[in-house]
Amino acid sequence: MTRHPLLWSALSITLASSLYAGAIQAGIPRTSEGRPDFQGVWTNETETPVERLPQFEGRQSMSEEEAAAFRPGSAAGLTDLTQNDWLDPDRGPPPKGEPIRLEADWYFSTGYVARVDGEFRTSLVIDPPDGRIPYAEDGRGRDWVSQQLARTGGDVYDGPEVRPTGERCLLSVLSTAGPPMLPMSYNSNYRIVQTHDYLMVMAEMVNDARIIRINDEHQPAALTRWMGDSVAHWEGDTLVVSTRNIHPQQSFRGSSSELTTVETFRYDDEGQIIYRVTMNDPAVFGQPWTAEVPMRPLGEGGDVYEYACHEGNYSLVGALAGRRWQEHYEQQEAATSK
Repeated sequence: MTRHPLLWSALSITLASSLYAGAIQAGIPRTSEGRPDFQGVWTNETETPVERLPQFEGRQSMSEEEAAAFRPGSAAGLTDLTQNDWLDPDRGPPPKGEPIRLEADWYFSTGYVARVDGEFRTSLVIDPPDGRIPYAEDGRGRDWVSQQLARTGGDVYDGPEVRPTGERCLLSVLSTAGPPMLPMSYNSNYRIVQTHDYLMVMAEMVNDARIIRINDEHQPAALTRWMGDSVAHWEGDTLVVSTRNIHPQQSFRGSSSELTTVETFRYDDEGQIIYRVTMNDPAVFGQPWTAEVPMRPLGEGGDVYEYACHEGNYSLVGALAGRRWQEHYEQQEAATSK
């Protein structure tokens, strides 16, 4: 029998690729139906920034040595925290004029650099290749809050509706719950529960529970919801999630109510879930962009704990009340100066 060389080469490459893919996926946990089982407690905490830093311009990956040394602020912060009196219960107030440390000064303890398929990433954004979010020329200011303030000429302290959703305890701070499910400086932990028809991802931040329907249809566009309307299907061992109808007040880095996303969940050969998201919002971004972040098992004893956002949280009331007092004071001064 005569074998055509090009056909034989193509068949050989296909067979080799299939065997390689099978080897990577051989040890992953599976449900009784044979699907990848994503259930468990995970974290996507990482030092790797969403957008690439100038020092890594033109490079998607860094060396193992660079990854070991890449601790932007965390190691120094932890050292400072243990070598001063910030934790001393008997310390006095800070000197007048000096800043008060905020929760933004909490630091990661692991210094983990995102590692995807053996590659230490310099940014979570992998497309465009420069690792930057590609804003459209006139894409800024199209999120719901900016549009409301521009329309009314109002102030960011006019009412609760124009305050951040995290401050109102309505949604995870930044975008921990998603989409996109990207980490922040703390509470970047998740519990995943999976059935034949659903994947539930509960974020520790504000305890948001995201319900993803498998093999279902999207709801009508008029039905918006926090975290959007998410429908998934399986492509081999990858779960592909399409999301639209995101609540207009939910925004990630300026995204508008027109945002749609495609996310994928897959295992790698290190036992991580590789989460990938493609953001598509033509009004804000000049082109769709994609980010990728690994989710690692929290390990023995790891769990997702209650995040009681409303307990003792007076920031919203205090901010609005403070603004009303400021307005009252300004009115009094204006009346006195006449």
